[in-house]
Amino acid sequence: MGLLKDIRITDFTRVVAGPYCTRMLADFGAEVIKVQSKKTAVGAEDNTRGYFGAWNRNKKSISLNMAHSEARDLAEKLVAVSDVVVENFSPRVMENWKLDYPHMKLLKKDIILLSLSGMGHTGPWKNHVAFGATIQALSGFSHLTAYDENTPVGSGFAYADIVSGIYGAIAVMAALEYRTRNGKGMHIDLSEYEVMCSLLGPELMAANQPDLFPRSWGNESGNSPAAPHGCYPCRGTDRWCVIAVFDDNQWAAFCQVLNNPDWMREKKFTTLFSRISHADELDAHIREWTAVRNAESVVSALQKAGIPAGVVKDAHDLAIDPHLRERRFFTQMQHPVLGNVSADTSPIRFKNMPRATLKSSPLLGQDNQSIFVNLLGLSETEFADYIQQGIIG
Repeated sequence: MGLLKDIRITDFTRVVAGPYCTRMLADFGAEVIKVQSKKTAVGAEDNTRGYFGAWNRNKKSISLNMAHSEARDLAEKLVAVSDVVVENFSPRVMENWKLDYPHMKLLKKDIILLSLSGMGHTGPWKNHVAFGATIQALSGFSHLTAYDENTPVGSGFAYADIVSGIYGAIAVMAALEYRTRNGKGMHIDLSEYEVMCSLLGPELMAANQPDLFPRSWGNESGNSPAAPHGCYPCRGTDRWCVIAVFDDNQWAAFCQVLNNPDWMREKKFTTLFSRISHADELDAHIREWTAVRNAESVVSALQKAGIPAGVVKDAHDLAIDPHLRERRFFTQMQHPVLGNVSADTSPIRFKNMPRATLKSSPLLGQDNQSIFVNLLGLSETEFADYIQQGIIG
């Protein structure tokens, strides 16, 4: 897939938010050159780990020790031949390297710089260290998803990083379109904190209305009344399903699936709003029904009756999911260290266009020769000298 063919991106990103952003751009055909070093290629940025492999496919890797002034000179050369630079540091890092936007504009007039930081490049908290989990708490999501008012419950997964990466990719593509029409680059200041705040929607509006103070919803249906609405245990260890019944027609179908037990005919369960009023008692009946059945059979029966329901899946379930396999959502890639690995493909399908051929993530400095010699014009002697000094490496 070559929608972004001939677009070159210098990638200073790490961990999840930035790498996921540039992975999407690489999936669309952009040439993404990831800048790493031996010092930073550890933990989540260790090129031989599956974690790194998941977020950095289709990219090239160069190794550059930015502690050296000569390395920063090489980085400038790379910026000068790039269309886009993406970084997800706190604001002071690029300034310390003298690679802030005003300086980049001197290197390339129409450069696009995406700064994807935790808190943004202005404001009193701009230099705060932030990670997905802390931003989820700051933005109100941990409060919103709590089961009661006393104990916030946040997502254990860095959801904020993933969503911010998507926002970053959208911002870069909008900036590229603007550059095509106007010939101008720009600096994009993207705050992960604000990304998450923007997703609260009606809860944020309710904060300004005294009678609608935001509350925790847990598994309740929030602004779309439903009952039952929740997550229910099924047969087996840690097996669950989710069920949502939004209206009385769905309730009638639900009753048929359960063979109309006596409790379903009680007056307190006959209308949607009476079921909501007795949700705890209703949930107890449903838990009793689901607990002795496997999740797949429960969901299959409910779906056939037109009732929204789903199995609570884990990664193993997804790997063998027949629907995803039928749509060829997974592909196999050969990694030089990890071997044959299974990977997700892009969920975006462009009709009448071939799907992208995915390449596994690079090893550290795998593309040093081609980038520094062939692209930036170093002689073989200079290249060897930089390696010997530890500038490239």
